[in-house]
Amino acid sequence: MNAQLPTVNELHYFPKELSWLAFNERVLQEAADERNPLIERLRFLGIYSNNMDEFYRVRVADVKRRILLKKYHSEEEDAEELMLKIQRNVLKLGDKFNGIYLELLLELRKHNIEFIDHHKLNESQSAWIRTYFRERVLRHISPILLSNEDLHLSKRLEDNATYLMVEMTGTNKAEYAIVQVPTDEVSRFIELPLYLNKTKKRGRYRHQFMMLDDLIIHCLHDLFRGFFEFCDIQAFSLKLTKDAEYNLSDTLDQSLLDKMSKGIRQRLESEPVRLVYDATMPEHMLKILKKQLGASSLDSLIPGSRYRNFKDFISFPNIGHASLEYPSLPPLPSPDFEQHTTTFDAIRSNDVLLHYPYHNFTYFTEWVRQASFDPKVSSIKMTMYRVAKNSRVIQSLLDAVRNGKKVTVVVELKARFDEENNIHWARRMTQAGIQVVFGLTTLKIHSKLCLITRQEKGKAVKYAHIGTGNFNEKTARIYTDMSLFTCHDEICDEVDQVFEFIEYSYKPFKFNHLIVSPTWSRAKLTALIQREMDFATSGRNAEILLKINNLVDNEIVDLLYKASQAGVKIRIIVRGMCSLIPGVAGKSKNIQVISVLDRYLEHARVYQFLNGGDIDLYLSSADWMTRNIDQRVEVGVPIYDAKIKQQIMTVLDLQWHDNVKARIIDAQQQNNYVKRGNKKSIRSQQAIYDYLAGQHFGPTIQAEQ
Repeated sequence: MNAQLPTVNELHYFPKELSWLAFNERVLQEAADERNPLIERLRFLGIYSNNMDEFYRVRVADVKRRILLKKYHSEEEDAEELMLKIQRNVLKLGDKFNGIYLELLLELRKHNIEFIDHHKLNESQSAWIRTYFRERVLRHISPILLSNEDLHLSKRLEDNATYLMVEMTGTNKAEYAIVQVPTDEVSRFIELPLYLNKTKKRGRYRHQFMMLDDLIIHCLHDLFRGFFEFCDIQAFSLKLTKDAEYNLSDTLDQSLLDKMSKGIRQRLESEPVRLVYDATMPEHMLKILKKQLGASSLDSLIPGSRYRNFKDFISFPNIGHASLEYPSLPPLPSPDFEQHTTTFDAIRSNDVLLHYPYHNFTYFTEWVRQASFDPKVSSIKMTMYRVAKNSRVIQSLLDAVRNGKKVTVVVELKARFDEENNIHWARRMTQAGIQVVFGLTTLKIHSKLCLITRQEKGKAVKYAHIGTGNFNEKTARIYTDMSLFTCHDEICDEVDQVFEFIEYSYKPFKFNHLIVSPTWSRAKLTALIQREMDFATSGRNAEILLKINNLVDNEIVDLLYKASQAGVKIRIIVRGMCSLIPGVAGKSKNIQVISVLDRYLEHARVYQFLNGGDIDLYLSSADWMTRNIDQRVEVGVPIYDAKIKQQIMTVLDLQWHDNVKARIIDAQQQNNYVKRGNKKSIRSQQAIYDYLAGQHFGPTIQAEQ
């Protein structure tokens, strides 16, 4: 990828969109990594595809808007040039993707797993497929017919759904239709019965799968026969990506809206962002498709393989040997919770920290469940950003209302791609009697807070949860996050203030412990970095260690550059975008950046400052992005418990010394792996699991690699 990236001398900040593509290239590296189990490699292709969908819906959509609004906004960067670089890099990554996919198909065959082409079916298989189509698939298909008069196809197609463009030719003029592949109703992967496979390998039948797309193509005659006269019928896949969240009235001021022409406004609101299509689609069909969609030169038109929406491969089933998947890492019990009768006893005894997915998320759900019927609990407050579709947390909140508790839930309706689920839960909770608060119209509520008030010995005692991840049972099994449980009086009072700020933002508030966005966060972070600079200029050791998902706030990046020049040693573990350019003489030579990508998605945010030897450590819901610092409600919490602080520092140290799954983020973001050399192999996620297991139960558990 680096051939298309700007040189260091040209840049002060690495373009965040290109940095995001570098992150997704690391996902492709996992798919290519032969050290990973075969089925997991295939699933990484699904993750890559899903990531790319979001990239276009959000990042590329924003670049496209900047191009369209260029005459109304003066910007230093050339958005059109950036779009060209994005498109070139996407095509290069697409070539890598296709090569890895073909390689994995060959590897699957070695393990008796095969994807079969619809052209290669024997008579018995074809008959079974047609029966399956009539009984399981046909009822979910309603073709969209194309005509020259209807040129608004993009409005009729769903975002990121898989479609087939069908051409029927015969004695009359060609007819065209669009068929949606109903992956929400039918599995994308159709396993054919073993008895239909007449070939064996080493005495075993091979498991054969057919993609649902191919199954429909094989049965096109059955779908259109009797409605059209045709001699030949063919179909090619496509997928349309639309802008995920743009609203003109919310994004642009009224004066700018007035200046914009009607045509520009319509294009901003309705045009697709990306069209991905089968590269073998005939040129005349592609021309008709583009005309029907109204696709402009600003759209990304990307030829690809015959299949679209590889995201379904995230859930590809393993019907082979257990070794084709990651070995199970059983969630670790928490001695802090286990040795007490109730969760409240545990938290009252001392602060408790959980590391997901290494620890069991059920400790949090159990805390809320106990609160739902505990006669001493009077109220529960919680923020809700992303929750599971069948959330045990919300079920407990509903139980709490039935038991007479006062329950308040702050629901973020603008949680991207979770809006529908959050609306569903908001309605259900409101109907049950929960006080549902939708927060501030201009700010997303991204903090991960829960506050439970209990009556103990005649006074109200508060218990708080402040975390880095969502209250979601599903993601807690695959995201690495940290959750702090505390009854520290002043921290709990400040958590209560955050809830009050969400409801009454006009009131004055002061936070002495928490780092709270949007009003107080930037000044606090600036002060923490400046303090390290002061130590460095006075000749003392000064260090900053950050673990974050994204670092793209220019003001913070500039401050880190200044800190580096002052002599502050800065280490950063970043998962995704990084606009800071490390290792540049005279600017950032004291800054090192790595990225760790492995079986779990790194999601925790941790800030560590040396502070002259008296280390300050914070957990936070916020990345160092402008939106998180200035435009969202985020909360960071200081770690005061010495045991927990040491535990977090050890976890960070293990990650920093990863030499198996860590990549160096250099000035060109080339994603070179950290060299192991003669050092002991450290795969940080496994090492963290072993460390936490050994810390709690004596000798380190040697989990299977």
